[in-house]
Amino acid sequence: MIQRFIEIGEGYSDIYELIELARGNRHRVSKLFAFNSTINGRPVTSLAVAFHPTKPGDFQAIYICREGIPNPEVKPNKRYLLFSEVATELDFPIISLDVKPSTMFGEKELYYQHLIGILRMNHFIPSL
Repeated sequence: MIQRFIEIGEGYSDIYELIELARGNRHRVSKLFAFNSTINGRPVTSLAVAFHPTKPGDFQAIYICREGIPNPEVKPNKRYLLFSEVATELDFPIISLDVKPSTMFGEKELYYQHLIGILRMNHFIPSL
């Protein structure tokens, strides 16, 4: 199985695309995530939607808006509120995890591999 993060932006106007992906593919949504971290003393959140693997092909996409949204526990904001409304609409909880920021990794791919490891270890996505 191939599991891959697909970055659609940093959560500014592209958050609307993430929301529409979830709504338009509600039958494929597996989990909703909020990855919390701190960059340069600023608490930020990445929002992500994981889909069930494709059949055939066993490709599991996890769409993400990376680290552009203020952490809602520190600073409530409209973008997170929109995501939580979709979670309610689709009847999925938002799984919130504290993770290292992407700036701690030399490449974004290493950051995404790190997140995939965390998600597999916690059984949020299937293991290989």
